[in-house]
Amino acid sequence: LLEDYAGKLDENGKDFLNRIRQSSQLMGHLIDDMLTLSRVTRTEISLEKVNLSQIVYSVALDLKTSQPERDVQFDIRQNVEVHGDARLLRMVMENLLGNAWKFTGKREQAIIEFSVMETDGGRACYVRDNGAGFNMQYAHKLFTPFQRLHSVAEFPGTGIGLASVQRVIHRLGGKVWAEGEVGKGATFYFTLKS
Repeated sequence: LLEDYAGKLDENGKDFLNRIRQSSQLMGHLIDDMLTLSRVTRTEISLEKVNLSQIVYSVALDLKTSQPERDVQFDIRQNVEVHGDARLLRMVMENLLGNAWKFTGKREQAIIEFSVMETDGGRACYVRDNGAGFNMQYAHKLFTPFQRLHSVAEFPGTGIGLASVQRVIHRLGGKVWAEGEVGKGATFYFTLKS
């Protein structure tokens, strides 16, 4: 209608059609994300040694290619190897790095870091950014489907990504958690079963 009849519609009619189109697109993204979330819980797992750093480099390159005008510094620790499912771990990294990319969008110079640290339970991988961050009071909501700590107008998304991350990490025998501060960025950690 917008393409073929735009000349016959007044501004009010065009506005209504644009709203319908945007809502339909959002619903399409939501359905796709829900299907992904469903698949994560049913997909057969193939455990192997995975070079997570290579996955991170690949995802970072995709993000840079999608918006080459952005000034984003990726600090990626080399040769981080884990035991897991490469396909599912790529989905985890796409979500975590994609969120870091999205939530640093308003930073003139964004920094996204991928590394590992020692924890009580062994080794944890993490993705850290200097973006919008979040209030730790609401950290318990981060991994719940459809829960968002920022408005869609401020940052797009459906609220399914981190729920998918949590399900994958749990299926691989690990745990996931986050720390953040409003205006100072966020860090998402995860462990995997050895």
